[in-house]
Amino acid sequence: MPTVNSHNEWDQLEEVIVGTIKNAQRPHRDKGQLMIEFFGKADPSEIPTGPFEKQVMDETEEDLTELANTLQKLDIKVRRPNEVDHSKSFSSPNWQSDGFYNYCPRDIFLVVGDTVIEAPMTLRCRYFETEAYKELMTEYLKSGSKWISAPKPRLLDNTYNETDDEYKVLSNIEPIFDAANIVRAGKDLFFLISSTGNELGYQWLQNYLGSTYRVHPCRNLYSSVHIDSTMCFLRPGLALLNPARVNSTNLPKPLEKWDKIWCPPLVDTGYVGKHAYSSIWVGMNFLMINPNLAIVDKRQEALIKVLEQNKIDIIPLQLRHSRTLGGGFHCVTLDIRRKGKLEDYFG
Repeated sequence: MPTVNSHNEWDQLEEVIVGTIKNAQRPHRDKGQLMIEFFGKADPSEIPTGPFEKQVMDETEEDLTELANTLQKLDIKVRRPNEVDHSKSFSSPNWQSDGFYNYCPRDIFLVVGDTVIEAPMTLRCRYFETEAYKELMTEYLKSGSKWISAPKPRLLDNTYNETDDEYKVLSNIEPIFDAANIVRAGKDLFFLISSTGNELGYQWLQNYLGSTYRVHPCRNLYSSVHIDSTMCFLRPGLALLNPARVNSTNLPKPLEKWDKIWCPPLVDTGYVGKHAYSSIWVGMNFLMINPNLAIVDKRQEALIKVLEQNKIDIIPLQLRHSRTLGGGFHCVTLDIRRKGKLEDYFG
C-alpha cells in the first residue's frame, strides 16, 4: 500500500514529518516579504534579516525534539527533513533571494489522499524549500504514493500589489498558494483566499483534484497568512473557529450544520525581535492525533479547558517561539499517513 494516506485533520495519526530549525534565518528583504509578512508593519529598512537569535534556535530545537519524542512514544513514525544551508543565494531570470527555514512543512506540502502536492509558494525565499524533503518524497513515491508539484510561479514584482487592502496584495496573474491555506475534511477542502492564496490557485487545485473533491473558496474570512489559526477541524461535525475572523456572514456554507467551538481568548506568548511572524492566534494552531487527542500549547489553559469539555484529551507541550518563527504544532508537522479512508462529511 502507498505510504501516503491522509484525508482529513483528525483520523488516527500513523506517520508524520516534523520540521527542523537547523540553519533557519531571516531572508533578504524584498517586496514580497514587505507586502506579505510585514503588511502595514514596517518599511523595507525595518525588515529583519540574518540569523535568528541563538536562544530562539536552541530552545526551538529542544521543543521540536520533545514533540518528535512524544509522537514516537505514541507509536507514530516520525520523519525529519534533511539539513539545508538556507544562507545560499539562488535566482530566477527575474530576481535573486536566499532561503528561510524548514520549520513548517505544512506550509509547503498539501497531502490529499495518497498524493503529496508541492504548493506554488508565495514568497521567493521559500521557492526551493522542498529540497530538504526530496529523499523522503522519493521514498514515498517508490511505495506507490503520488507526488506532484503545482506550476512554479514566476513571482515577478507585479505579483505583489502596493495597496492598503490586504486582500488585494496578491495579484491573480498566475496560480499561487501556500499549502497551509487549506484544511481538509475528506472530499471537501477549504481554501483561504488571502495574501498567500489567490483565485487562480484555488482554480488550479479544483481542476487538478477533479470531480471527486469539492474545493471551497473562503473569501473575506482572513486576509493574511494561512487558515490553520482561523479554522480547525477536530472530528466529523465539530470545528474550532476564530471569533475575531469568522462570523455568520463569512462562515463557509458547508460548515453551517457543524457544531462550532469559538476559541476563547488566548495567552500572548510573546516574541523575540521587533516583529512577529504570527499573531497571538497561533495558540489555536494545534495537532489532532486522533478525534479524541490533541497536542496543544500548554500555556493556552483556557483553550485546553474548552477542548477537554468537548471530550478531547490534551498532551500539553510548547513551542516557545511560535510567534517569533510563525508556526504552531499544526504548522511544524505534516501528516503523511492517517488510519482512515476518503469520506464525504457534507454530502
